[in-house]
This record gives sequence, structure tokens and C-alpha cells, in this order.
Amino acid sequence: MIILPAVDLKEGKCVRLERGVMASATVYSEDPAATAKRWQAEGAEWLHLVDLDGAMAGEPRNREAVARILGAVTIPVQVGGGVRTVEALATYLDLGVQRVVLGTAALNDPRFLAQACERFPDRVVLGIDSRHGRVAVEGWDRTSEVGPVELARKFEMLALAAIVYTDIQRDGMETGPNIEATQQLARAVRLPVIASGGVGRLEDIVTLRTLEPDGVIGVIVGRALYTGSMRLAEAIALGRKGKT
Repeated sequence: MIILPAVDLKEGKCVRLERGVMASATVYSEDPAATAKRWQAEGAEWLHLVDLDGAMAGEPRNREAVARILGAVTIPVQVGGGVRTVEALATYLDLGVQRVVLGTAALNDPRFLAQACERFPDRVVLGIDSRHGRVAVEGWDRTSEVGPVELARKFEMLALAAIVYTDIQRDGMETGPNIEATQQLARAVRLPVIASGGVGRLEDIVTLRTLEPDGVIGVIVGRALYTGSMRLAEAIALGRKGKT
């Protein structure tokens, strides 16, 4: 079980939101690159970056902050938020990003997602953000009528690297992940799933590890690391438990 620390970017700063509400932003660092470097020093194998401004604007807005992070760490990084064109995706990959997360574009422009996967196989991640069982897009500002499983099945034959599944109502709340919904999605498709939203205690990592046979390969942890309610090294140790 891979533990991916989240670095959410807003106006060049490292922040955390509650349930995706921009007005709820808490600034945890003025230097996201230093934060990323810290997570690598504590054992992180991957980083999950989110351009919050980009998600709202429909185009990347924190590219400079992403570039500084890439210059500060050597571990692979995946980035999401506002990537709606092949050009924006390619720019990130050229910058050194390992994987790009596409969410809104997948729902609004399925052809774009297919073209992106064809051109960059295993470099694209499908981001599925769910609010009350329906997929939310455009910085979580709009909720569609499409369910997470329906959307995932539509694209599971593409050359996607993984699916990131986020329960919006739990995101940033440290109330525990949505185990049932995560398991349902993982069982419905052949693609590996990365869980996100609500992880607040080490016990949540233990519980998510029970979903590994269903295809859950990782978990994104955000606020719990910043508040200190979870130590990254301990989470990583639990994620690796039983690994041969």
C-alpha cells in the first residue's frame, strides 16, 4: 500500500481545504517545495500535487510551484487540477511530472481522455471525485448525474495508470475513508485504485490494506500529516507491513 502525501497548491502556497471548499483553506506552508522535500526525507515514495486554482480556472495556475517541487525532490510526482488539453498535459510531463490526473476532462471530453492515454500510456490517472454518490467536476463546483462506477467502467480499457477515488464529503475532515464506496469501485474495474479523502488515523491505513485484494494499491494522505495526527513514517511502515 503506497502512501502518497498530498501537497495542495493555492496561490503558490501549500494549503488544505475542508470538503473542497476554497474558503476553508488553511495555509500550512509558504514554501511547497520545502514541504515536498520534507515528505521525501520522511520516506515518501510518491507525491500527489493538486493545483486548486487550476481546477477552478480550467487551466494550470501553479506551474511554477510544481516546477520548484520537481527541482527539490527525486521521487515521482503526480499532478492534477485544471489539465483540460493535451498541450497542458504534455507540458507537465516535459517538466518532469510522472503522471497527470484528469478528472473534469474525463467527464466533459471523453475523446480527450482517450487521446491522452493513447499518446501517453500509463502516464494518465483518472480522477473520480464523488459527492453523495455522484461525480463532481470543475474544482468540485458542479455535481453531475454520473456515478463513480459508471464513469470508471467507461474508461477501464484505456491505458490508464490508475484511478484516484476521492470522497469529497470526507476530504480534509480526518473522519475516515469511505471504505464501502472505495471497495465497490475497485471491485468493479480492472484498474488499480488509489483511495483519497478522510484518512486521519493509522487505523485507516490498516483498514484500507484489507482492500488490496480488490485492487486498492495506495492512499493519499493530506491534512492528517499537516496537523500531526498521523506521522508519515509510521503510515508508510503500516502500508508496507506484510510486504515481501
